[in-house]
Amino acid sequence: MIETVILAHLKTALDTNNVFMEVPRDNLPTKFVVVEKTGGDRENLINTATFAVQSYAESLYEAAALNELTKAAMDSLVEEDEISKSAYQTDYNFTDTSTKRYRYQAVYDIAHYE
Repeated sequence: MIETVILAHLKTALDTNNVFMEVPRDNLPTKFVVVEKTGGDRENLINTATFAVQSYAESLYEAAALNELTKAAMDSLVEEDEISKSAYQTDYNFTDTSTKRYRYQAVYDIAHYE
């Protein structure tokens, strides 16, 4: 499952265990990253997927700084055997107005092997 490859890579590249596939319900860290697959396709036996990677922190500045580190980690995904492309699409302030949590979101297109 490509999600687990990306999750493990980000944990290593960011040197933290605070990378998740959903927002933790208990013991919420002050800074953390959430990886979400938002779509995928397969053509000529090549798998592609779109991922939204959300960086949460206690301030907007800290969320933006974590986003920059996360983008660098996502850019290095091609070091993984299963990944043949990691292409940055966009990133933006994505503060969660319902929970008042600061976050940034970066969107990437990934080509991968299973």
